[in-house]
Amino acid sequence: MLLDFWASPFGQRCRIALAEKKLPYDYSEQELLGAKSDLLLRSNPIHAKVPVLLHGDGRAVCESLAILEYLDDAFPDATPRLLPSAAADPYARARARCWADYVDKKVYPVGTRLWKVKGDDEEGVRAAVAAARGELVEALRTLDGELGEKEFFGGEEEFGLVDVALVPMMPWVYSFARYGGFNVEEECPRGAAGARRGMERDSGAGSLRSPEEIYDFIGLLRKHYGIDD
Repeated sequence: MLLDFWASPFGQRCRIALAEKKLPYDYSEQELLGAKSDLLLRSNPIHAKVPVLLHGDGRAVCESLAILEYLDDAFPDATPRLLPSAAADPYARARARCWADYVDKKVYPVGTRLWKVKGDDEEGVRAAVAAARGELVEALRTLDGELGEKEFFGGEEEFGLVDVALVPMMPWVYSFARYGGFNVEEECPRGAAGARRGMERDSGAGSLRSPEEIYDFIGLLRKHYGIDD
């Protein structure tokens, strides 16, 4: 069973991976803005957040990147693998894990700063937006350079861990860009094209929401946290 929330890019990673591997699962939509379920609190008592994969006798696997690696290890016959095995190519495995971690540290948390900016000091707000925008654009350009002319980060037709980590972020990135005042296609053309290829796969098309839906959801978040009236 996957404990998840419809708009979560981290949960969408797991849905994409499960779809790629053609692994059946039960889906449990969780409430994140109100009272959280007892099941979620028991399953992830440290962070009380999604996604959580419950497997076997109810063992809980938390954190999206850990879940992706767990799916490779727990279902070795389910292909495609998201990571090469440690025996087959330890360098490529380590490199992919490094880039997936870069996505986690540099895309979502930095972009989130753009829509959370609040205050009556207009100069301070502009400075905060400019700082977050600069950091996010730099991260997108770095990812763009790493992708290069390849179809996917793993190579031609090698849709793997880094792609699964980044593709669900892109609908959010388009929303971050609206708050930050930049154009994703101009700043990250290769990454945007690669994300579109991932979103057009059956696994992506069945797991992701549109940038417009995410933008509307961010509007709800801004009201929930008192940023907008």
